Amino acid sequence: MASRMNRIRGRIATALLGVSVLAIGWVMVEWTINRKYVDPGESLRLIYKGPPLPFLPGYSLETAKPGQFAQVDEEGSPLQKGVLEVLKGPGRHFYSPFWWDREILEDIVVQPGQVGIATSKMGTNLPPGQFLVDGGLGETTHKGVLRKVFPPGRYRVNDYAYPFKVIELEEVTSGSQTKHTGWVEIETGYVGVVTNLTDNPLTGAQPGIQDKVLPPGLYPINPDEQHVDIVEIGFREKSITMQRKFDAQGEPMFDESGEPMIVDNDSGISFPSSDGFGISMDFTAIWGVMPNQAPEIIRTFGNVAAVEDKVIVPQIDSICRNMGSKLGAVEMLVGESRQQFQLDTSKEFERALEEKNVTLSYGLVRYIFIPQEVRLPIQEAFISDELKLTREQEQLTAKTEGNLREAEARVELEQERVKVETEKLVAETIAEGNKVAKETAAETIKLVAAVDKEVAELEAQATIQLGQAAATTKQLREEARSDKFRLAVEAFGSGQAYNQWVFASGLPEDVELQLLYAGEGTFWTDLKGFTDVMLGKQVSETQRAGQQSSQTAQPASNRSRRSR
Repeated sequence: MASRMNRIRGRIATALLGVSVLAIGWVMVEWTINRKYVDPGESLRLIYKGPPLPFLPGYSLETAKPGQFAQVDEEGSPLQKGVLEVLKGPGRHFYSPFWWDREILEDIVVQPGQVGIATSKMGTNLPPGQFLVDGGLGETTHKGVLRKVFPPGRYRVNDYAYPFKVIELEEVTSGSQTKHTGWVEIETGYVGVVTNLTDNPLTGAQPGIQDKVLPPGLYPINPDEQHVDIVEIGFREKSITMQRKFDAQGEPMFDESGEPMIVDNDSGISFPSSDGFGISMDFTAIWGVMPNQAPEIIRTFGNVAAVEDKVIVPQIDSICRNMGSKLGAVEMLVGESRQQFQLDTSKEFERALEEKNVTLSYGLVRYIFIPQEVRLPIQEAFISDELKLTREQEQLTAKTEGNLREAEARVELEQERVKVETEKLVAETIAEGNKVAKETAAETIKLVAAVDKEVAELEAQATIQLGQAAATTKQLREEARSDKFRLAVEAFGSGQAYNQWVFASGLPEDVELQLLYAGEGTFWTDLKGFTDVMLGKQVSETQRAGQQSSQTAQPASNRSRRSR
C-alpha cells in the first residue's frame, strides 16, 4: 500500500514537473519568438497565413481575394487568410511567426510645406472619365486617387490599401504658362486663379478656370484635381520711348532750340502727320489687373505678361498712330490742340482696355518730337508773340506801378488829414467836457447852498418847537404835581390828616403800639389800633376824593390844552 502511494506521488510530481517545463517553455517562446516590439512612430501590419500543420484548426481557411483585406470576426480573429486591415500601434505584441507574417511600417509624416496624396487600391473601378475618389482613409469604395489631400501631420497608413506619397510645391509648365499645385503659397498682393481638371460632385464645380479666386494664404492642392495660376494684382507701368542721343560723357544731346536729339524715327511711336511730317512720341500707360479680372485674363491670354505683349503695347501704338495722323504738325505743337490730343488718346485707350477686361489708371503722352524745320518757325512765331505779350505786360505793369505809387501818396495824404482832424476833434471834445464839468460843479455848489439853507430853517423850527414842547411838558408836569397834592389834601380833609397818613405809611409793618397805664398823670396810646382805624377812614376818604378830583381834573386839563 505504501509503495503504491509512492508511485502515485511520483507520477503526480512527474506530471507537475512536465507541466511546469511546458509552461516555462511556452513563456520563453512567447517572449523570444512570438514577441514583436513596435517603436513609437511605427505600426505593425499582420498577415494571417494559417497554422503550419494540416491537422491544426484553421489550416483549411480560404485566402482573401486580391485587393481585399482578410475578414475577421467580432473579436478580431481572422476568418480568412490574408492581410488584416487594422494596424497595431507602438508597444509589445505577441503573434507567432508560424501563423503570422509580421511587418513593421513607419508612419507617414507630412512636414510643413508638404501635402500627402493617397491612392486607393481597394474597391471597384471608377466610371469611365473619373479618376478621383471621394472619402478618407478606410472610407473609400472605389479604386483611384483620393480627392482629399493630407496637410502636415503624422498618419498611420496601411500601404497595402493606400499607397501614400508626399509632395511639395510643384510647377506644371504648359507652353508659356506656369501653374502651381501641391503646397501652394499665395503671397500678399497676389491671388490664385484655380483651374479644375475634373468636376467635383460634392461642390458642383465644373472643369475649367473658376471665377472665384483664392486670396493670399496657404493652400494644399491635389495635383490630380486642380492647378493654380498665381497672378499679381495691382497697377503696372509700361512706357514706349524714343531712343535719344548721348555724348561721350553719357549726357543727353540737345539741338539749337533745346529739344533732345533722337537716333532715328523708328524708335518710340512714329507716324506721319496729316501734312506729311514725321512725328515721334513717348507714351506711358499705368494699367493693372483687379482680383475679379484675373480669371478672365488667364482664360483669354494665359498669363499677365501676355496682356502687355498682346494688348497694351499694340493698343498704345495703334491708337497714337491713328489719332495722331489726323492732326498736322502745328496742331501737335500748339498747346490747346495738343492737350485735346492727350485727352482723346487716353479716353480711347481706356475704352480699348475695358473691352479686354483690363483696368487703365492713366495714359500719358509724355513727349512729342516734331522735325526741326517745322518746329523752329512755329517756336519763333510763338516766341515773338510771347515777347510782344511780355512787353505789353511790362507796360501794363509799369502803368499799374505808377497808379500804385499815386494811390500810396493819396493814402499818406489822407492819413495826415485824418490825423489832424482827429486831433482837432479830440481837443474840442476835451474843452467841451471841461466846460460842462465846471458848469456842473457850480450848479452843484448852488444846489448844496440852497439845501443847507432849507436844512438850517428846518433845524431852527425844530429847535423852537422842541423848546416849546419841553416848556409845555414841564408846565403840565408841575401842574399835575400840584393837582396831585391838592387832591390828596382834599381827600384827607385837611393838610394835617394828609401828613399823618404820610407819616403812618412810612412806619414798618411789624410796629405794635399799645396803651399802657403808667400811673396817675401818665397816658400811653395804643398806636396800632389807632392806626388801623385812622387808615381805614383815610382810605375811604381818599377814594371819594379821587373820584371828585378826576371829575374836576378833566375841565382843568381841557383848560390847559386851550391855553396852549
